Amino acid sequence: MDLELKGKVAVVSGGTRGIGRAIAECFADEGAHVAICARNQADIDATVAALEAKGVKAWGQSVDISDSPAIDGFVAGAAQALGGIDVLISNASALPRTDDEDAWRSMFEIDMLGALRLFNAAQPYLEKAAVHSGDAAFTIISSMVAAEPYKPSPYSAIKAGLINYAKGVARVHAGKKIRCNVLSPGNVYFKGGVWQTIQQDMPDYFDSMIKANPTGRMGTPEEIASAVVFLSSPRSSFTTGANLVVDGCLTQRASF
Repeated sequence: MDLELKGKVAVVSGGTRGIGRAIAECFADEGAHVAICARNQADIDATVAALEAKGVKAWGQSVDISDSPAIDGFVAGAAQALGGIDVLISNASALPRTDDEDAWRSMFEIDMLGALRLFNAAQPYLEKAAVHSGDAAFTIISSMVAAEPYKPSPYSAIKAGLINYAKGVARVHAGKKIRCNVLSPGNVYFKGGVWQTIQQDMPDYFDSMIKANPTGRMGTPEEIASAVVFLSSPRSSFTTGANLVVDGCLTQRASF
């Protein structure tokens, strides 16, 4: 299936590792030009080179997601370097391992305000893209624990807030043909990721989570990326305000 992404421009925050890297590569595989941001410039340079090797244009910049002027500069730089913005992916996350005030503050600053800052900066470019082609997309990466928190957690609470925010964005901007959706992954395993650390440090808990999933495994970044890219593509142009859970049926609720 042609996702109609060839020649379009996708911007991905947190795009150098894990799910974010897989999303950037999946867009490039579909022929889209890709801009990424992250903290480590060496990782950005390596990712940009890998994306360019796929035959598309790529651009990256080191950005602190908590710095609003820096976000504005990154988005403007991406649009200038690649010729606009058709798709925006908010993927960067603080990923705290505690539930103290600092963890709550970092989740709000990076995940919630980070998504808000990215959209505010990219909105003029998305509006221009929508006028030109009839479709533009803003997709936010949340988590299945937004609906099924296992304990009091800033991660769960803020990820839930992002789903609510996305619905509001979708309602307000549908008439402008800017879509906003959420992709909520379940447990995703990759080298250097949270679940590899848990596997090493808490093997019994890791094994219990494998057994809890009806598929008997965790997801891969590539599986999440494929869903994100389809949801963000013109092939999904009537989908907005949705929260797509991709978790191997780990969650037990039925979504209506």
